Amino acid sequence: MLRRMLDPGQVPPEVARARALSALWTFPGILFSAFVIGWGAEAAQFMVSRGLALALLAWLQTLPEFAVEAVIAWHRDIPLMTANFTGSLRLLTGVAWPLIYFTSAWGARKRPRADGGRYRVEMHREDAIGVMALLPPLLYFLWIWAKGSLTMVDSAVLLVLYAAYLVAVSRMPPEEMEELSDLPVVSRRALLLPRPWNAVAVLGLFVLGGIILYFVAHPFLESMLGLAVSLGVSQFVFVQWVSPFLSEFPEKVTAFNWARKPGKAPMALMNMVSSNVNQWTVLVAMIPMVYCASLGRIEPIPFDGHQRMEILLTLAQGFLGFMLLINLVFTWYEAVGLFVLWLFQFMFPDSHVFVTAVYFAWCGVEVVRILLGRRPLTALRVLPELLRHGRLAAKDHKPH
Repeated sequence: MLRRMLDPGQVPPEVARARALSALWTFPGILFSAFVIGWGAEAAQFMVSRGLALALLAWLQTLPEFAVEAVIAWHRDIPLMTANFTGSLRLLTGVAWPLIYFTSAWGARKRPRADGGRYRVEMHREDAIGVMALLPPLLYFLWIWAKGSLTMVDSAVLLVLYAAYLVAVSRMPPEEMEELSDLPVVSRRALLLPRPWNAVAVLGLFVLGGIILYFVAHPFLESMLGLAVSLGVSQFVFVQWVSPFLSEFPEKVTAFNWARKPGKAPMALMNMVSSNVNQWTVLVAMIPMVYCASLGRIEPIPFDGHQRMEILLTLAQGFLGFMLLINLVFTWYEAVGLFVLWLFQFMFPDSHVFVTAVYFAWCGVEVVRILLGRRPLTALRVLPELLRHGRLAAKDHKPH
C-alpha cells in the first residue's frame, strides 16, 4: 500500500527526501492542471442552464481531487481514502462557505442595506434544488456510517442520487452567470473563436488538463506523503488538508472572484454547495469502484473506529450546513460559527467528539427554530414548484 511505501520505518530517509523534493514540480503541476480544467469549465458554463452549469462546473473543477482520491483507492489505503474525502468536504463547508460570505460582505461594506441590517447572502429560488440535493446523500451516509463499510451497492445509490440532482437542475432555463469580460483570458479567448472551433478549444482545455493529471496525480501523492515523512507530520493529516486544498484551489479562486462582485455571492455559494453534492455522491461512489478494480474482486471497504469518527464529524457539519441554508439565506453568525468550529477541530484534533456534539447540538437548535417559525423552510417550500414547472416564477426573486 502507498502509505506503507512511505512509512519511515520501511523507506530510507534519502528516498523519502527525494520524494519530498519532487513536490517542487508535482504541487505546481496539480495546480496547473486544475486551472486548465477550470478554464474549460468556466467557458462551458455559457452553454447550459445556470443550475446545471454550476453542477458541472463544480464537478469539472474538482477533477484533480477525484484523481488523487482514485490513486489512493487504487492502492487500497483506507485511512488515506477517508482522510482525503472527509477533509475535502470539511474544507468546503467550514472554510469556503464562510470565506465566500466574508469576501462578499467586504465588497458590500460601502453599499448600505435598505433595511439597515447586517449584510447577508440571499440566494435565488432555483438554488433550492442545490440546497435540497444535500439532504439525500447526507441521510444515506448515516446508513454507511452505521454499518461501517462502503460497498458497490452504496456507489450505485449515490450515483443515482447525483443523476437525479443533474436532471432537476437541467430543467432550469438558461440564465446569465458571468459576463464574458469577467472570464479568465484563456476561457474568454476560447469562447470567442468562431464555431465550431470554440467548442474544440474548450474540449482541448479539458483534454490538456486531463493529460497533465494522468502524469502528475500519482507523483503528487507520493511527494506529499514523502514531505509528511520528512517533516514528521501525520500522513493522515497531510492528506486530509493539504491535498484537497491544492487540488481545489482554482475552484475557490473562481468562487471568491464571484463573491466580491455585486449580486454574484449566491452563485459563488452555490458553486461550493454543488461541490459538496458531487463529493458526497460521485467522489465517494468512485472509491469502491476503483478499490474493487485494484483488488480484482468485489469486497466492501471496512471503516475502523477512527475513520467512522471522521465520517460522523463530517456528517454533523454537513447536516448543519444544510439546515443553515434551508431558508436560502446565509448570515454573518452562521459563517463565523462554521469557520470557528472548523478551525477548532483543525487546531485540536483530539476535540473531534466534542466538535461533533456541538454540530449536532446546533442542528437541534435549528430544528427548534424551525418548529417555532424562526427559520422558514423556503427551499423545501419552493422545490415542488421548481420541479413541476422547470422555470422561475420571477427571475430575480429573492426569499424574504
